[in-house]
Amino acid sequence: MDYKQLIIRGISYSQTQSGAYALLLEHEESHIKLPVVIGNFEAQSISLGLEKDIHPPRPLTHDLFTKFIVSTNYELVSVIIYQIVDGVFFSNINFKNKANEEELILDARTSDAVAMAVRFDAPIFTTQQVLNEAGILLELEDGAKEEESFSETTPTGENLKSIEMEELQKLLDEAVKEEDYDTALEIQEEIKRRKKTID
Repeated sequence: MDYKQLIIRGISYSQTQSGAYALLLEHEESHIKLPVVIGNFEAQSISLGLEKDIHPPRPLTHDLFTKFIVSTNYELVSVIIYQIVDGVFFSNINFKNKANEEELILDARTSDAVAMAVRFDAPIFTTQQVLNEAGILLELEDGAKEEESFSETTPTGENLKSIEMEELQKLLDEAVKEEDYDTALEIQEEIKRRKKTID
């Protein structure tokens, strides 16, 4: 299968889900962004994994699992985000035994898979289908910042149904610009729903 490699663009606080964060992954060639809602612990663990110089006084769960993998002579080869169902991403972590080249594939939550990948500097991949279903393409020109908070003024839920398609696209671009990925996904779902109806 032709997998698409993703890079981590950042982690931001979710503006619509209390205590949640948005992990932003990006396909470098197409610039399609994949926002994944993750929990507080996972956001902290990924951030610490990216910052190689910071070591918590006691090992986190992902650090513990990393040491276990290394001690059993395995290495983490890659992470593959292979599916999205009802807004939930499904991922595999791919391991390889250094001694006999034996492969091991484990099902994992995407947040855990990414937290492990950053500790091994392993690549993260996805499929074109996942990018098509959940990816957001952002093409914005530099402009002045809006005075009002974006999340406070953006229509959501049922209100989206009364907005013209062209305006929805503008709202989608603005949501991504403001890093409000929950709202962006909601707008994108409405756009996809309309396109399916037209088809």
